[in-house]
Amino acid sequence: MSAIVVLDYGSQYTRLIARRLRELKVYSVILPSSSSLADIQNHQPAGIILSGGPNSVYDADAPQLPEGLLDTQLPILAICYGMQLIAQTTGQVKAGTVREYGKAVLGNYQGQLFDGIEGEFVAWMSHGDSVAKIPEGFTITASTQDTPIAAMENVERKIFCIQFHPEVHHTPKGISVLENFLEQIGLNTNWTSENIIDQLTRDAQQKVGDEKVLLAISGGVDSSTLGLLLNRAIGKQLFAVFVDHGLLRLGEAEEVEKALRGLGVNLIVVNAEETFLTALKGISDPEEKRKIIGREFIEVFNREAQKLQAEHGKIKFLAQGTLYPDVIESAGGHGAANIKSHHNVGGLPKDLQFELLEPFRTLFKDEVRSIADHLGMPKHLRDRHPFPGPGLAIRCIGEVNKERLDVLRKVDDIFISALREFNLYNETAQALAVLTPIRSVGVMGDARTYANTVALRAVSSQDYMTADWTRLPHEFLATVANRIVN
Repeated sequence: MSAIVVLDYGSQYTRLIARRLRELKVYSVILPSSSSLADIQNHQPAGIILSGGPNSVYDADAPQLPEGLLDTQLPILAICYGMQLIAQTTGQVKAGTVREYGKAVLGNYQGQLFDGIEGEFVAWMSHGDSVAKIPEGFTITASTQDTPIAAMENVERKIFCIQFHPEVHHTPKGISVLENFLEQIGLNTNWTSENIIDQLTRDAQQKVGDEKVLLAISGGVDSSTLGLLLNRAIGKQLFAVFVDHGLLRLGEAEEVEKALRGLGVNLIVVNAEETFLTALKGISDPEEKRKIIGREFIEVFNREAQKLQAEHGKIKFLAQGTLYPDVIESAGGHGAANIKSHHNVGGLPKDLQFELLEPFRTLFKDEVRSIADHLGMPKHLRDRHPFPGPGLAIRCIGEVNKERLDVLRKVDDIFISALREFNLYNETAQALAVLTPIRSVGVMGDARTYANTVALRAVSSQDYMTADWTRLPHEFLATVANRIVN
């Protein structure tokens, strides 16, 4: 499948560029700016987008264009730092006398990228350097009060450069700019849930053949959706193992089991609550909790895998719900930060000895949710907020035991149920309760109480990369607090 390749020069908006393209039903991939031309061509590029970035193009160690890229004749959209990279080929970039951060109005905009756009064009700027001289063969297509060269193009070579960010919502007409770039390429807009499901189904069938696949179901939307997809692709060759570690939300294990079995998934449920709680006894450090839970999960899962293989024969593949953000965050590259090493990306324990199967490796979470919808997953499971692998253990500050977990489960359920009741659940990307070890004096009725304090947290996010605290109404908070205390 042809793709738009987005080269990441370290912009905080790089992932957003790829998401916007997919919203326009065009397949996109993100590669580090240090990628070779061969790496880029492996993705069958129909066009290239150069992202913004924090560097100055004239610095000695600044990331540059991949060698030979401009000789490919591929259409290019160069954004911010990307524009400056193109400009310095035969033009000139200088430190700006006035830095532009925030909203600016484009003047005299014209050319292919602005075709069909009318009225005031507000653009989001974030740059200190500016193009002082355009390269040979280019014409200026927009300016602002502080930036005389805010856009330029070479129509013959299909290279389009803009100093602003069309991908952010602060550039209201930015989507039209991206659409006009895609129009220059003539790509089919076929990146839809239906086509993705068909493609992933074919890919899984081709790779798996007659072999068997083991899948760990966590209860979250990613692994549960993967269970539905693989069930569609390979049926009874799939063994989906759901390890109930006793750290799930109220009623979650039963809901997941009912939903997946109801949709035909070959699901094996392992009740391991006692195993996990025994291992966590007396442990308060959150990182140590995570390690213990990870270790115990591998041991429980490994034992179940051995039992299944003894009964059904060799299982060749282990399926994981690795998503594209996991891959991006672990990739790094010159000019782009290696944000974290992800548990799904760093490989498998050697003693498991399975071959990896990661059908969702190219997808964002909202795309997985759309696939879940098409595969029939119940809405309350499909749209459920993300939940960490270690579960309530890291939301139970201090020692973890069944009594404290049961209290936290009830509190969390009151909070989440109220969010749904007040139609606020979908206004938050993630909401949760935390049981703290802090005890506080209060009065209930005419009696003095001395009880644990719970914290409620809710955040809003578009892409699960950045977040802000959710402004919940006081009336709602008063209602929830009253219910929890009672």
